[in-house]
Amino acid sequence: MSESKLAGQFFDAAIGLLQRVRDEEAEHVAAAGAAIAETVAAGGRLFAFGAGHSSLAAQDVVYRAGGLALMNLLAVPGAVGVDVMPATLGSALERVDGLAGAVLDSSPARPGDVLIVVSLSGRNALPVEMAMNARALGLKVIGVTSVAYAEETRSRHTSGTFLKDHCDIVLDSKIAVGDAELTHEGVEAPFAPASTVVTSALMQATMAAAAEELVHRGIEPPLLRSGNVDGGHEWNGRVMAEYADRIFFRH
Repeated sequence: MSESKLAGQFFDAAIGLLQRVRDEEAEHVAAAGAAIAETVAAGGRLFAFGAGHSSLAAQDVVYRAGGLALMNLLAVPGAVGVDVMPATLGSALERVDGLAGAVLDSSPARPGDVLIVVSLSGRNALPVEMAMNARALGLKVIGVTSVAYAEETRSRHTSGTFLKDHCDIVLDSKIAVGDAELTHEGVEAPFAPASTVVTSALMQATMAAAAEELVHRGIEPPLLRSGNVDGGHEWNGRVMAEYADRIFFRH
């Protein structure tokens, strides 16, 4: 079977975007990593949130081999979208005012903690209010979003603002509005979204920067090992015991 031209074009598009964020967002990634390291060193907690497919990048840094053990998912029931019926309910929940405040108020988050809010468009009420409320509670907020949406679309929040307007640090994924990299004759809609690839890479790059900064501070990064390698479970048990008061996905 011959190589797919469109498959190759998608890889090229994704690689191009990754190169852009590597070069253009380097300072912001370093700043985000430093903020996470500072929070870890100060005894704070780490949280990540995303709704819809943006939740994939948030989940990608929680409880995984090679990741920081302290990263917790700030879950909003139903907001993942594809885990509820109908799936469109997840999209509807993103536009509900007040939901973010209720989630934060019942969460273990406290002043001085870090919250990463992932939202491709950054225009819906849930991520906007999540960032607003988190900052009001004294958390440092890192936003991972496409700034293009703030320039080319209108906010769905009553304030008229976007996620990027309520963050201490913004990581711009550079994803074009619509999140579809390819078009082709005979295909009516654009297709092949790259936001998950790029956003997950930004998240992992930030975790790497945090680990680097922790080492600079003389602190062993609290990383998890794979349970599928010898000694992994024992290693993870020690890390989780040492940081038990800051790991909430075990409770």
